[in-house]
Amino acid sequence: MFFKLGLINTHWPLILVPIFGAPSVLATFIMRQFFISLPGELEEAARVDGLGRFATFWRIALPLSRPALGAVAIFTFLHSWNLYLEPIVFLSSPEKFTLPQALTQFVDAYGGPMWDVQLAAASMTALPVLVVFVIAQKQFVEGLAHTGLKG
Repeated sequence: MFFKLGLINTHWPLILVPIFGAPSVLATFIMRQFFISLPGELEEAARVDGLGRFATFWRIALPLSRPALGAVAIFTFLHSWNLYLEPIVFLSSPEKFTLPQALTQFVDAYGGPMWDVQLAAASMTALPVLVVFVIAQKQFVEGLAHTGLKG
């Protein structure tokens, strides 16, 4: 499909697949548990106020689900960041490789891995993940804490 659209050897498939692809089991579980934990009185109050099902979801449930959506966003980001095999399918030029692919390109003159350079580069690639976690830590912890609660 991406070949017919002319998106091979671009980063667009790596962006579009996680956004429009099937949700992961973990994301489905987190969102399901969050929506189950919402009290039924919220929906009843919205119905009394004249809201339909979509308006209830859009105006009440979705704003309340920010912590769960934050946790799902962090997990999706981590999954996309750590992909190795999928970019091999879509990317062919070394200039467009993702960081996990580029780490394997550090080799010596004989084709052997340069472990010191690879480990230093791997440490540097962990920094963006840490920055995202530090920024979204409150949403992440709240989202996971509320997935198991009822009421």
